[in-house]
Amino acid sequence: MTAAPPWRIHGLSVEGYRHRRQGLPCQDACAAVATPSVAVLAVADGAGSRPRSEEGARLAVRLATEYFARRAEAAVEVRPGDAVHELLRDALADVSKDFLDQTGADAQDFATTLTVVVLAPGWIGHLTVGDGFVVVRAGTEDGQRQFHLLPQAAAVSEYSNETVFLTSPDVGRWTHTECVLDDGVDGVLLSTDGLAQAMLNRSADGAPSPNTSFADAVFRSLDTAAEDDRDPNLAALLRSDRLTALNADDKTLLRAVRAIRR
Repeated sequence: MTAAPPWRIHGLSVEGYRHRRQGLPCQDACAAVATPSVAVLAVADGAGSRPRSEEGARLAVRLATEYFARRAEAAVEVRPGDAVHELLRDALADVSKDFLDQTGADAQDFATTLTVVVLAPGWIGHLTVGDGFVVVRAGTEDGQRQFHLLPQAAAVSEYSNETVFLTSPDVGRWTHTECVLDDGVDGVLLSTDGLAQAMLNRSADGAPSPNTSFADAVFRSLDTAAEDDRDPNLAALLRSDRLTALNADDKTLLRAVRAIRR
């Protein structure tokens, strides 16, 4: 993966315990790309019940980095606000069209979620289809780093665990976009739902919030990693017994931190 200043980017997808035990491949994917002005990060979680979801996840993140970067680079001076939301939805339309063109009549066999973050000068754009999530690190309070969960897409219904996929009918209705204006953001983390139990806490009313100790650790490991290795311990963490006990699904962690100028 490439990264342009001021961001350092590193991520990984690993197969979960269920897939390792069954000899199946990882159905998550992640990708990142940088242009001279912007960086785009994308993660996807292929539907476990679909026969070609592994390919779908890989295709989704490849198309996302291509189309979101192209639109963001062409509009790098766009004013934050409605224009960013429009840019994100237009880029998703590009991705969806190409995805459907390439998968054709068998598109549902490639079903996958998609979460994208665009890091641009002056704003951060976030789009999610399905149950991926994004945590940002921004500022301090009483000397402690602060972490914030960006708003997630609404559930299909209050009583359903159904996930929306890139190939779902009326996908635009369930797509969430966000424009973040905070110069204090110095870390961004994208994940699929395989890390939800580790990364997110739930209040008594069910509202999610970041697990600050876990978020701090995974951001800090990239902050302090040598420039040429980008945290070689990440794979071991994602496959650890501790995380497997919380969730046996595939796991993806894609992070960006502001580079420290030396």
